[in-house]
Amino acid sequence: MNLTAKSRYAVTAMLDLAGQKKEKPVSLADISRRQEISLSYLEQLFAKLRKNGLVTSIKGPGGGYLLARSANKVSVADIVDSVDENVDVTRCSGKGNCQGGAVCLTHQLWSEFSEEIRNYLSGINLENLKDREHVKRVMIRQKSKQEPEIVF
Repeated sequence: MNLTAKSRYAVTAMLDLAGQKKEKPVSLADISRRQEISLSYLEQLFAKLRKNGLVTSIKGPGGGYLLARSANKVSVADIVDSVDENVDVTRCSGKGNCQGGAVCLTHQLWSEFSEEIRNYLSGINLENLKDREHVKRVMIRQKSKQEPEIVF
């Protein structure tokens, strides 16, 4: 299975974005600080997320990113797919040529498992995640660690 840090970081960043005020763009620097993900890595991920229609960018002062659609319409599978990750656990990447050009003994087992993973990730959206009690607790903790806004 090829779920790497790329997928984990993308889902984490998108969940962070979903947890912020919907009308106010969120900067990647803020996500980077809260989630401890490299800013340059987030820039790469968000370029893919934007290209795939999951986020929109607002340029200029006060700019940042917003979800392109409501949190209940963005599944974890959408995010994983957007950053070019693969949830296939077969040795042949689902091609069926695992053993000398033919399917291997366990190809069907791993193919079905891959489908179960895809279905599971498709059934969870950002809104579901945001409403989980442990996610709420972490978001509160992260917000309390933020530096206070300086007002002049």
